[in-house]
Amino acid sequence: MLGRATAFDALMSAVRVAAQCKTKPSSPPAKKWKETKRFASRHAAKSTGEKAVVNSVVGRENPKSGDGGISPTFSETKPRDEAESASDCIRAVTEEPPAGARALAVEKEPAAKRVRALCGGGRAELKRKIGNLKNRPGDFDPRSVACWEEEEKVPFLFLALPFDLISNESGRIVITHILCNMLRTILRTTPDDLVAAVYLSANRVAAAHEGVELGIGDESIIKVLAEAYGGNQAQIEKQHEEKGDLGLVAKGSRSSQRVMYKPLPLTIDKESGKDSQEKKKNHIKSLLVAATDCEPQYLICLLQAKMRIGYAEQTLLAALGQAAVYTENHSKPPPHINAPIEEAAKIVKQVYSVLLVYEKVITSILTDGLWNLTMTCGITIGIPVGPMLAKPTRGVSEIIENFQGRVYTCEYKYDGQRAQIHYMEDGSIEIYSRNAERNTARFPDVAVTVTRKLENISRVDPCRKSSVNSFILDCEIVAYDRVKNRILPFQTLSTRARKDVTLTDIEVDVCIYAFDMLYCNGQSLIKEQLELRRQLLYDSFEQESGYFHCEGLIVKTLNSDATYEPSKRSNNLLKLKKDYIDKAWDSLDLVPIGAFYGRGKRSGVYGGFLIACYDPDSEEFQSICKISTGFSDALLKECFACLGSKVIPKPKSYYRYGLTVPDVWLKAAEVWEVKCDDLTISAANTAAIGIVDPQKGISLRFPRLLRVRADKCPEQATSSSQVADMFNAQKQNHPSDQAGGGEDEMQATAKGLGKQQCGRPGA
Repeated sequence: MLGRATAFDALMSAVRVAAQCKTKPSSPPAKKWKETKRFASRHAAKSTGEKAVVNSVVGRENPKSGDGGISPTFSETKPRDEAESASDCIRAVTEEPPAGARALAVEKEPAAKRVRALCGGGRAELKRKIGNLKNRPGDFDPRSVACWEEEEKVPFLFLALPFDLISNESGRIVITHILCNMLRTILRTTPDDLVAAVYLSANRVAAAHEGVELGIGDESIIKVLAEAYGGNQAQIEKQHEEKGDLGLVAKGSRSSQRVMYKPLPLTIDKESGKDSQEKKKNHIKSLLVAATDCEPQYLICLLQAKMRIGYAEQTLLAALGQAAVYTENHSKPPPHINAPIEEAAKIVKQVYSVLLVYEKVITSILTDGLWNLTMTCGITIGIPVGPMLAKPTRGVSEIIENFQGRVYTCEYKYDGQRAQIHYMEDGSIEIYSRNAERNTARFPDVAVTVTRKLENISRVDPCRKSSVNSFILDCEIVAYDRVKNRILPFQTLSTRARKDVTLTDIEVDVCIYAFDMLYCNGQSLIKEQLELRRQLLYDSFEQESGYFHCEGLIVKTLNSDATYEPSKRSNNLLKLKKDYIDKAWDSLDLVPIGAFYGRGKRSGVYGGFLIACYDPDSEEFQSICKISTGFSDALLKECFACLGSKVIPKPKSYYRYGLTVPDVWLKAAEVWEVKCDDLTISAANTAAIGIVDPQKGISLRFPRLLRVRADKCPEQATSSSQVADMFNAQKQNHPSDQAGGGEDEMQATAKGLGKQQCGRPGA
């Protein structure tokens, strides 16, 4: 048997290579982690010059003819120098892969001892048994579904079939069972492939800060589908319009195609060495040709970064913790833990929030055990930490009541972009966004400013030279007018270029407002109280005076329950904006999912939009209201031009809407900050449906646009649970605010009830 790839190697190369070459990281990639002894011993047997084990089914030798020709069941590929070929169309996203790139690969020469091909009976057996994953974990035996031997590579079908199961489930408990049992089976048979399985289940192929972005465009996918499955682009485009999902198109195209020989199985594998240019250009196509059953559907979902089958990453983390508990050697919790299943999920979520790298977390589970995870994994300089988020409040009285009997402090809330600055011992600096994306190349002036500030401190006070050699700052970067010495609005900051910015190109200056220190000189500070963290921050840097303009206050506990809580919206960190005291809650970040044609002076453009919040548990965008206020004529023209390319023929399966139906549907692509006067129960919309009312959602009264949030992705929109919290708090403060019709609800009711059944289309 050939040497096994490490867990870090077990990733999908075709997707990763395509994504990496489409959008290169803004900074040099982070250094690779050293392998643990467990994996290093297996990996050492592999020759460094090993050739790639990826082989295109399209170009492999025909077992019957032996002439190396392409099977006649596939369409003939155009010459590679012809501009219209799919190979050329995907050239830009399939360039030279980085050394050690990870692969979802087609096995070459499947020796019986290495990989048992899941063809015929093997695939049928797996499909027949896959339903066992829905069993309660305590009643599940991982051997009952594994149709491959221990140490053999996990077939991609074993991920695709559970994804199919989950897409037909709505209960979080059953979905967690499926994920848990899937991961347990991989742990039981091929633990080296667990990292790859978790990344793919999270709809990613690398940690966010590595700069590897998925999201291959529809046009490129359509061209590859046409060439891989012997159709033409017009047919694929027509099917796309009918089904609204290229994954379903790929699945249907593959099932209708007849082949002369059984394709080799897709497995999670490693690709090393250099591929030929032709193979790199045709990598995606070869994967599609080798895929069977529902594999093509989820390959396309991964390529487009559009999995959305009904679970959030928090559910995946909980399942990972549960799988570790049920797996042998990790089933003995410490005596003080009474509920190991719940505690395991909590531990994995907590550790991942401070170390957003699956391979580090999973390797630690495999080598040191789940119950030692908090001791073996923690804040690591150079890897972003999930930011602690503030909970919005409605007024001063609520703050006083919440912090009664405790010491608290107030800080200005700035209208800028959240940033996390990492300063390493070697003097290098990395800057990360609230999404854990590397922004170092976008803010070279910030890196220079931090370095100069430290040098100035050392020059003025030599005895402080060695006091700070590494740190992580939580801060806000705001646009700044150096001439007038004042802060500029967020809209000004958003005009800065996003990639490859040089100091000579900068037209918008920025200022750094640091408000917390998470790490200092090799020590994590997140378990320390804010009072100590803030004192270290003040001792490490010099403050500068100036004109400070803010949009509100941030109120924090100082020395009681004042630890840093990564990736959480905490009751110990409250925000208060001056424009919503005694009015509606904080502004909401919402996603336009539909548009209405304008009338009168707005004719020729969109006059209004259907906007939605996001439910991370069900991965749904839930309609909350129609908005038409806050748009200038120029902005409406800009929206029409920009969103025109986002029009889709029908709503996505993950759009949940009620009586309000737009003229056109839009892809979920932008986030808008919206203000309103009140929140009301609404039969016309579905936001937070089932939370505050079993049959109705929540709507906004008098919504108006404030700005476009270019720093957020649709999945970071205001959640349905946050909307419910806002409504419930409003009822407590203003009991007279009861269910009432918003403008969109009355309009929808007047048009006639029952025009559209509330729920997912096609459900």
